[in-house]
Amino acid sequence: MPEFIVSVEEADLTVEQFLHQHIPAAPAGYLRQLFKKGKVKNANKIMTAADCLTVGAKISLPNSSRIQEFLFAPQDPRPKLDILYESREILVVNKPAGLAIHKGKGHERDNLTDRVATFLANRGDKFQAAPVQRLDLETSGPVLFGKGKKSCAELGKLFMQGEVTKTYLTLVNGKLLGRGDFLSDIPAKGKLKTAKTSYQTLIGTEAVSLLEIQLHTGRQHQIRRQLADAGHPLYGDKRYKGPCPRKLPRLFLHCRRLAFIDPFSHQRIEVNCPLPKELSRFLPEVNIEH
Repeated sequence: MPEFIVSVEEADLTVEQFLHQHIPAAPAGYLRQLFKKGKVKNANKIMTAADCLTVGAKISLPNSSRIQEFLFAPQDPRPKLDILYESREILVVNKPAGLAIHKGKGHERDNLTDRVATFLANRGDKFQAAPVQRLDLETSGPVLFGKGKKSCAELGKLFMQGEVTKTYLTLVNGKLLGRGDFLSDIPAKGKLKTAKTSYQTLIGTEAVSLLEIQLHTGRQHQIRRQLADAGHPLYGDKRYKGPCPRKLPRLFLHCRRLAFIDPFSHQRIEVNCPLPKELSRFLPEVNIEH
């Protein structure tokens, strides 16, 4: 019987996200059938796709020849695709920092959209998927893809109407207490446009603050610019003159959650994405335990 033990880094993933990572060759539809039939268990307890995992949990699957085929399928030598959520119309994948979403100068050979296209083609899917949101090159976190033109159009409407909740984690310089809003005009495509950002301090010291951020508008570099203007630039942000210690290899900005109502099933979807290792490992350097 195939069995997987949840590591520290995998805690707080859903069971579905966990299985996508451990059995990348298994189609999403096949995994959904396993959940529907009650074949995914933790210590003989039947698990659902949305159940969150804890460290040390043992996830077991039936000992079938089909699962063995998926487990021992040849691995693609190219970088893996970290799938956070998938349905018939929607795909959400985790974008690492430094990977562009689209093909562009310096990113012709490797970008998130091409990785998704290759993954779907290798799986035998005939449709094309396209991203319906943006994340800056240096920012990590979930990116929402629509499967086919109709899905992209419906998901695009959600963003246009402000019906997608985007929650970020960031580490900033200085002491920032409580919660509040930033409301200011910032440059966007040659014009000044209003940008609104809400923040809540999760952990703070006299020197640094770990913030949870929610975007209400989607201007380029919105979080980075507004916090820098407020005197609290982000750690690792060279452009806006934030602290850049040697032990921090990247910008400390990560999208931790996307939430929206699926326009097809009309169910609430919440996709959580744990803080990347390189960021969580840095926090003790500034006396913050997360």
